[in-house]
Amino acid sequence: MSRVQLALRVPDLEASVAFYSKLFGTEPAKRRPGYANFAIAEPPLKLVLLEGEPGRPTALDHLGVEVETTEAVDAATGRLTGAGLITLAEGDTECCYALQDKVWVRGPGDEPWEVYVVKGDSDVGDKPIVVETCCTGTQPSDSAPAVVPSPVVAPAGPA
Repeated sequence: MSRVQLALRVPDLEASVAFYSKLFGTEPAKRRPGYANFAIAEPPLKLVLLEGEPGRPTALDHLGVEVETTEAVDAATGRLTGAGLITLAEGDTECCYALQDKVWVRGPGDEPWEVYVVKGDSDVGDKPIVVETCCTGTQPSDSAPAVVPSPVVAPAGPA
């Protein structure tokens, strides 16, 4: 089963976990320092909460599509590249306390999208994630995004 991912940068992680637990009627599937995710069955959604700066409003961090296999990530990479979009593939990357294969692409408003598969928990334990390099589609030493906005290309056929 694939599901859409919505990652939010929230000013108060505990208040956000409490709110979204009530909203969706479920507890987080994973909790780590500065991080929580919900694997919601109905509607099919992966909600990721990343701790942001206190006092700042909640903001969109990134969007994604969680798929079941690396082959599905590879197929998405081929489809996106074939449609003329610039992609950045990452294999065996540790992000959001998980080992993942993923591909990044940016929408016309510069919004980052990832298509990814979770291959297992990562070994980082309870060490906080490095926000600047996790879930960004950028390399740590880059001063600019590795994936750049691309023109929207209409699909070749029915989806």
